[in-house]
Amino acid sequence: MLQQSPHRLSIPSNFASSSPSTSSSSKSFPKPQFSIPKPSNSLSRIVCEAVDSKPKQKPLPANGGVGLYTGRDPNFKKPEWLKQKAPQGERFEEVKDSLSRLKLHTVCEEAQCPNIGECWNGGGDGVATATIMLLGDTCTRGCRFCAVKTSRNPPPPDPMEPQNTAVAIASWGVDYIVLTSVDRDDIPDGGSGHFAETVEALKNLKPEIMVECLTSDFRGDLEAVDTLVHSGLDVFAHNIETVKRLQRIVRDPRAGYEQSLSVLKHAKVSKKGMITKTSIMLGLGESDDELKEAMADLRAIDVDILTLGQYLQPTPLHLTVKEYVTPEKFAFWKEYGESIGFRYVASGPLVRSSYRAGELFVQTMIRESAKNTAMTS
Repeated sequence: MLQQSPHRLSIPSNFASSSPSTSSSSKSFPKPQFSIPKPSNSLSRIVCEAVDSKPKQKPLPANGGVGLYTGRDPNFKKPEWLKQKAPQGERFEEVKDSLSRLKLHTVCEEAQCPNIGECWNGGGDGVATATIMLLGDTCTRGCRFCAVKTSRNPPPPDPMEPQNTAVAIASWGVDYIVLTSVDRDDIPDGGSGHFAETVEALKNLKPEIMVECLTSDFRGDLEAVDTLVHSGLDVFAHNIETVKRLQRIVRDPRAGYEQSLSVLKHAKVSKKGMITKTSIMLGLGESDDELKEAMADLRAIDVDILTLGQYLQPTPLHLTVKEYVTPEKFAFWKEYGESIGFRYVASGPLVRSSYRAGELFVQTMIRESAKNTAMTS
């Protein structure tokens, strides 16, 4: 799921094994005599070289090489521009306590977002930011990049969550809020109705608030997309996460490139004026041409906003970082993206899905879209 991004929210506050029983009358039989041939070293070497034809690098340490695509790679050390101070500060503690008291989950915590300290402390403008996660904190999918805990049968959603979340957010006095969720393949509509109830409750309490929903793919269920799109939200966001070639390596098998594009396309055509948004992680082994192809595919379905950020490995059990993309390259991708028609591109090493979602430019975009829709309807 869902990697991530801080939106502008002002927040005031043993099976016991037993030895097989043996009968005194049991007879013993001679063990069969045969041998298993050992595999040829040359064959093993050929197989390895066929799997990995890249230039040889130092092998992963024994405790880090936990899979074909996972483990810590000693050849890649985190550059200075990615090093963050541990989150702390009075405002940070206030936000943390407030969210805990209201029993609200944030993707900031669950997905280990590197911007949590900056956002919860208010960054440079004093506005504390968080992204609220609905439908619990346990996901039914197991994407190889994500740190959110998983289960095939997570607890059922709290039926009071939509109303409680709306009341809590309205009490903060925020102008822009991002709602996201874990994947809930155990629910018939994927949680779309629960999402929609939250948006409707929030808009009833505070009609002027701008709401962005960063959603799952609802297993490609376009009726579920319709339900959410017509709930009153202002921005429909769904992440394709990576380029087409890497989808099966990076994402859960139930997700897919074409399925995600279908969801984004339907959200755009289902409601006139709907602003759509997606995010891609860099540093997973994608090429420049593959990224350009993905960006072209997104523009072909008229996606408005794109965020690009560096993939960071949460644990050695997750996908290995293949490259640390420089800030200069991220700046290039922002310029390129806007040159091919994206209305806004947020691109940087620490940018996440909801990064600066509610900044003035995006709020202005939403107001203009609503005005144009009203004039033509």
